[in-house]
Amino acid sequence: MKNILIKGDNVAGLNWLIENGYQGKVDLVYIDPPFATGGTFSVDDNGRVATISKSEKSVVAYKDTLQGTEFIDFLRERIKLIYKLLSEQGSFYLHIDYKIGHYVKVMLDEIFGVDNFRNDITRIKCNPKNFSRIGYGNIKDMILFYTKGKNPIWNEPRIEHSEEDQKRLYSKIDKDGRRYTTVPIHAPGETKDGKTAQAFKGIYPPKGRHWRCSVEELEELDKKGLIEWSEKGNPRKINYADEMLGKKVQDIWDFKDSMYPDYPTQKNPDMLSLIISASSNENSIVMDCFCGSGSTLKVAQNMGRNWIGIDQSDVAIEITKKAISQDLSLFSSNDGFDYYELLPNALPRMQQKEE
Repeated sequence: MKNILIKGDNVAGLNWLIENGYQGKVDLVYIDPPFATGGTFSVDDNGRVATISKSEKSVVAYKDTLQGTEFIDFLRERIKLIYKLLSEQGSFYLHIDYKIGHYVKVMLDEIFGVDNFRNDITRIKCNPKNFSRIGYGNIKDMILFYTKGKNPIWNEPRIEHSEEDQKRLYSKIDKDGRRYTTVPIHAPGETKDGKTAQAFKGIYPPKGRHWRCSVEELEELDKKGLIEWSEKGNPRKINYADEMLGKKVQDIWDFKDSMYPDYPTQKNPDMLSLIISASSNENSIVMDCFCGSGSTLKVAQNMGRNWIGIDQSDVAIEITKKAISQDLSLFSSNDGFDYYELLPNALPRMQQKEE
């Protein structure tokens, strides 16, 4: 497919996608909608994000004015359409503020089902603050992760062990200088009959336990030198540090955003890369219908995914087009993208512009 960038209200954009054959085709949706803060976010005439102070020539990027029930209803309308666009192996990530996030989760449970809720991810967003107020400093926001079905795309994300981790977790060193640790070869639960209850080298599993694999497999491991025998004759499996896949990613992420973003609330590209690599495959369609600066689209493009972006902000669309176009010059095999604007008097029909 050709990548798609849509300027206009995302309800109309999502409906257009449904009507034009994209229902059930999107493998991953990440959205970073307004957080119900009541604020207005601007960019000044030098292209800098204006937050606390702003010049008279600042241009409004977007207004975050909906709050309470009105905000939840605003999201519900859009997420019901997103749900239709998701494939059966699709995943949905919603980035939201901690003040409203728990109310949002109740609404998402209704749409996706409680059984398809996967994680409430804590994202460390900034350095500690020293504001004087009643309450603890806030350095986090949250990402709610759902899947449409029971068998989503899932590429287990792992991170390499640091040198300190390796020394701590793999404290032993063999004759070749390789770091390793040992783990038990038995597990809880008895099996009275079967291969995991038989004697290995004349030794039976401890009471109430069974071997983790068949005795034949244990014999093979021992031949390969992957069983270490203690002075008391207890066998343990050898795991080498350089053969391990790394640490499983947990549900607390430390991905701080740039201090000098191109667009208000622009998110860390490394965080987006983690989400896209875990929950999509090459050539999957990745969608962000609150695309802002286009960071999600840019990362998806660089990772070999197809993308769909929607935003109604003039500032957002111009920044996104610039970011994407810069990358297209680096990837000669990329076919570019189609750009559409909603026709104001004929929603949800759209007008294609050549790009």
